[in-house]
Amino acid sequence: MPLNTKLLATHPPAVSIFTEISNMALTTPNPMGPWKITVYDQENFQGKRMEFTASCQNIMECGVDNIRSLKVECGAWVGYEHSSFSGQQFVLERGEYPRWESWSGSNAYHIERLMSFRPVCSANHKESKIVVFERENFIGKQWEMNDDYPSLQAMGWGNNEIGSMQVQSGAWVCYQFPGYRGYQYIMECDRHGGEYKHYREWGSHAQTFQVQSLRRIQQ
Repeated sequence: MPLNTKLLATHPPAVSIFTEISNMALTTPNPMGPWKITVYDQENFQGKRMEFTASCQNIMECGVDNIRSLKVECGAWVGYEHSSFSGQQFVLERGEYPRWESWSGSNAYHIERLMSFRPVCSANHKESKIVVFERENFIGKQWEMNDDYPSLQAMGWGNNEIGSMQVQSGAWVCYQFPGYRGYQYIMECDRHGGEYKHYREWGSHAQTFQVQSLRRIQQ
């Protein structure tokens, strides 16, 4: 479809035009909402700058090989190690992330890639509720939570694993280790119907039931 030259004339410099075109071509539809993220292909907010208000499933299609810094200006997001929303997950809440350690610094694994991202549409810090179960398929001991827990075992959970979860409201990030460290798993009430029956539904990087801390995602 030919570009409207009158519209282009009213835009800021060419990088913003590129951003708008890339958004139309590469993002997947989301409900209208207050989401905005600005990504850069160099550390410390240098290099090519692109703004997004919806999901991007492959940043390479925007002409860059990786995201090396970013600013979350509105809403909560989840970034992924690989394209098509796969690989390790990184919760991205409002703020500035000048280098990869800023979003994965609490992670026990060295990952410098961030290739796709999407909004966390159901994030609601004030009204979040999750029920965790001892075994898969919602079997065994259960515990309803509506607060942040830096150590589940310290709060009385009997082991270092969670078999399944039901997110009744809001969105949560679960961590492999105490103190919000290790692999991150984003759990949302509007995905999978809020039901996560087995660790295989937590993400493509999940390999065990191990979860030892969790918290509500900030809007």
